[in-house]
Amino acid sequence: MKFRSISGVSPAVPFREALFRGLAPDGTLYVPETIPPLPPRFFEAHPSTSFPEVATAVIAGFAGDIPETEISRIVRAAISFPVPLIQIEEGLYVLELFHGPTLAFKDIGVRFMAQTLSAFLAKEGGHLTILTATSGDTGGAVAHGFHGVPNISAYLLYPAGRVSRIQEQQMTTLGGNIHAMEVDGTFDDCQKLIKETLLDPDVVLARRLTTANSINIGRLLPQVAYYIWADLQLRMLFDRHNPVIVVPSGNLGNLTAALYAKNMGIAAEGFVAATNENKVLVDYLSTGSVVPTAPVHTYSSAMDVGNPNNISRIQNLFGNNFEFLRSVLSAVSISDEETSDEIQRTFERSGYLLDPHTAVGIRAARIEKGKRGNTPFIVPATAHPAKFPEIVEQATGSPVTMPKELRAILTKPKQSMQIGADYQAWKGIILRNRA
Repeated sequence: MKFRSISGVSPAVPFREALFRGLAPDGTLYVPETIPPLPPRFFEAHPSTSFPEVATAVIAGFAGDIPETEISRIVRAAISFPVPLIQIEEGLYVLELFHGPTLAFKDIGVRFMAQTLSAFLAKEGGHLTILTATSGDTGGAVAHGFHGVPNISAYLLYPAGRVSRIQEQQMTTLGGNIHAMEVDGTFDDCQKLIKETLLDPDVVLARRLTTANSINIGRLLPQVAYYIWADLQLRMLFDRHNPVIVVPSGNLGNLTAALYAKNMGIAAEGFVAATNENKVLVDYLSTGSVVPTAPVHTYSSAMDVGNPNNISRIQNLFGNNFEFLRSVLSAVSISDEETSDEIQRTFERSGYLLDPHTAVGIRAARIEKGKRGNTPFIVPATAHPAKFPEIVEQATGSPVTMPKELRAILTKPKQSMQIGADYQAWKGIILRNRA
């Protein structure tokens, strides 16, 4: 298995090189040359099957340059927490992806990536710099996933005033090899700075660079596993399952992973991208044109993306056949008012607390559910509700219990550097700071 750039200009490379590069030399994203299907017998659900076993099988299909025994070791070290499928109402399920150290789904991909890079560096030597743009949860996951990892430093660029206090504390209180950069701009400004850096020959010559955003295929592939895991869990509950999968969507990495899972063999009836008021994908599926916009700040801030990178991977997966894509994928935009209302509604109906991002997904699922009869719906629960206490408490009128992982960081001093969204100034910082 090799990975090629979307443009096809850069040569195809094995998994290790795509992982270390992050972005192809021609400036486009890496995609697998093929999506390897899992054998039909793999989907004969058995209660003894574990999530690490599923993740190992999925990743081994793509990363042929790593022995499967090593992939298994890395996965078990990285993902040592549960990934339960929870029924909250008749026919409506959430896949809880927030039981990792930073209580967000991104722990799964980031921790796998950190462990894999560390394993390669232990054999090869050298130092690696991780560059990450974040609209919220990615920053905390990268900070904790890479903190203290030998021979690696990480720079986290986040938009000032556009992440929650808890999200900011998670990425700005560790210090050491973790450098938090508070950017006067939007997430898209942060992402643009990262992409320019990865393609700047001056910086590339001075530092070995990669990114831990879903730009990086190494971040994306572990996320494929949890959709296959959800499919297996549902098969144990139903003879007829074929769910609709509704994905809270921002930069579209999670959605891309779900669509890759379909090509690997999950029996999904359809896919719905649930966006907030940043609805580039919704408009694209309506008009056929991708028109980037300035991001709008919403309650579901990690999805405030006006120029989603992974849309090109999705187009590529469908052979740039727009009608084929629309036959598989639909999209719904959910307002802040609807998000707040859904948090309240779900809590009153079932006692289940949603974070704002998962609430976007649940509201979209309710809209689509009315059109599809008894079809089960699965929504990835992307973050613990306690990461957004003000929004959740305002919606429900009830206090949110703060997990000990979050209480511990609230009193720690913030360590960050404020910078403008100016590439030359940022370039000077990254070249001067050798840590």
